[in-house]
Amino acid sequence: MLSNRSVPRATVIPTLAYRDVNQAAEWLSRAFGFTVRLRVGESHRIQMNVGDGAVIVRELRPGEENAHRGVGCSVMIRVEDADAHCQRARENGARIGQEPVTYPYGERQYHAEDFEGYRWDFTQTVADVHPDEWGGKEERL
Repeated sequence: MLSNRSVPRATVIPTLAYRDVNQAAEWLSRAFGFTVRLRVGESHRIQMNVGDGAVIVRELRPGEENAHRGVGCSVMIRVEDADAHCQRARENGARIGQEPVTYPYGERQYHAEDFEGYRWDFTQTVADVHPDEWGGKEERL
């Protein structure tokens, strides 16, 4: 795949619409620890670094006022310490929908909602568990 310095290197790049992209970038940086990679225009679009991945926040387009928050959709982000991350998010205004819980598949996860209502799932790997141990079915290609 050809590389382009104008686009994040991540393979999957969620793009989320906000009423104010500058406010979104500032809030996501403060609450979740994201960093700004690139700004496009004064308030059009901001590319953000998230570990070795990326998220793009863009301006809300006309007619999208209530359609920008997908029901049943979330963005999952891997973190080093779910408990510390959750505390940081809470202290910076995130609404915690689920406190950190450790699951049988080896992940400790919590759910947060940002100031616009987007759901973010944060996951910390706490053990390497084979899918057979918790009822998963590993597919072989």
